[in-house]
Amino acid sequence: MKLAIITGLSGSGKSVALHTLEDEGYYCIDNLPVFLLPALACELATRKDKRFELVAISIDARNAPDEFESIATLLQPLKKAGIRHEVIFLESQDETLIKRFSETRRRHPLTGGQRPLSEAISYERELMAPFLNRADLRIDTSQTTLHELRHIIRSRISEHLDTKISLLFQSFGFKQGVPRDADFVYDVRCLPNPHWEPELRPLTGQDSAVIDFLSASEDVQRYKAEIVSFLEQWIPQFEREGRSYLTIAIGCTGGQHRSVFMAEQLTHHFQTCGRQVQTRHRDIPIAKPG
Repeated sequence: MKLAIITGLSGSGKSVALHTLEDEGYYCIDNLPVFLLPALACELATRKDKRFELVAISIDARNAPDEFESIATLLQPLKKAGIRHEVIFLESQDETLIKRFSETRRRHPLTGGQRPLSEAISYERELMAPFLNRADLRIDTSQTTLHELRHIIRSRISEHLDTKISLLFQSFGFKQGVPRDADFVYDVRCLPNPHWEPELRPLTGQDSAVIDFLSASEDVQRYKAEIVSFLEQWIPQFEREGRSYLTIAIGCTGGQHRSVFMAEQLTHHFQTCGRQVQTRHRDIPIAKPG
C-alpha cells in the first residue's frame, strides 16, 4: 500500500489535492482525526483489497494541538509495518489565504470566538508546524491556479509510484518572490541577459533564438555543469535518506529567459539519465489572445 497524507493550511488547496488523487484512483478519506491514522493505515494495509493499494488521507487543523506534536510518534507504526507513506504539506502566503477566504466567504475553521482571520491563519501555521517539519513534499500554492495545482498533484504524487526520487525544476523571477517550497535555489542573474537584446526580449527561454544565445556562453555552460555535478553527487544521498521529492528552483530577474532556459536544460539532462523529472515555469507571461 502507498499512503499519501495531505495536510497544510486551510485555503491552500488540500481539498483540490485530495479530489485530484481520488480521480487518479486513490481511496480518499477527508478530515481524519489524526490519532486514528496509525490504526487505520495498518488495518488497510493488511486487507487484500485492490481498493486500498493507493490511499490518500487528509488531516487539517481541527484536531487537538497536542496530537500534532506527536506526529513523529504516530508515523512510527507505519514505518514498522513497512507502509510506504509520504506527507504532502500545502501552504500559501497570508495575503493569498485572506483573499481566498474573503472571495469565497468561507469560514476559517479556527476563527471561532473573537479570533480574526489573520490571527487564525497565524495560529494554524503554529499548529501545523510539526507536519511541515516532517513533510516529504511542500507545495506553495500562492501563485498556483487550480489547473496548475491539479497538474502538480498528478505529476508529482499520482505518477510517483516507484522508489526513485521525483525531481522538479522550477523557474521563477526574483521580482515575484522566491518559491518557499524549494529545497535548492540557484540564482542565474549573473549570466548574460537576453532581455537586453531587443529581438530576444519578447521571447522566453523555450524559444530557439534564446536557447542559441545562452548556449553560446561559456559561463552558462559552466554554471549548468556545476549544478549537474552537485545534484548528481547528492541526489543518491537524498534517496538513501528516504526522500521522495526534491524541488530545485532556478531564478533570474523576471523568470522569462535565463531561469527558463536553465530549468529546461537540467530537465533534459536528468530525463536522459532516467530520472523522474517535472518542469514548471512559474512566471512565464501568459500570452493574451489576439
